[in-house]
Amino acid sequence: MENKQPYSFLSFSPAFFFMLVVGWGGLAWTVFFTLPTVWQRWGLFVFLIIGLTAIALPITYFLNIRFPSTPPANPIVVLRQAIWVGIYGSTLAWLQLGHLVSSWTFLGLAVGIFVIESLIRLVERTRWQPPTMDEIDFFHPEE
Repeated sequence: MENKQPYSFLSFSPAFFFMLVVGWGGLAWTVFFTLPTVWQRWGLFVFLIIGLTAIALPITYFLNIRFPSTPPANPIVVLRQAIWVGIYGSTLAWLQLGHLVSSWTFLGLAVGIFVIESLIRLVERTRWQPPTMDEIDFFHPEE
């Protein structure tokens, strides 16, 4: 039995292009046209989160298609996983400013985010209800 996605990447394309332009364009604007004060530095991290989320969105979509789960990941799950990548990259960049990044920090932060996402997916899985006999169409089975 094949698990088909009810949505395609075309549903993500407006958000993808918007985040790509705003994230990387804002990051370039912040680096080249502003002074490194406190608010511009915070803006840099916000634009970095948006840009990395845009880059991770097709990757998380592909991984959820390639490795389907039960229940299938909906578009909100795909977007949340891409946002985790953006937060991870931005946090590593922020820690690098204070020279606090080591291989253990890199690995520990990745494991922590993976555990949080796994627990969120576990809660979603426990709330999923299988289809009832009334919802199953016996006269038009999917092939």
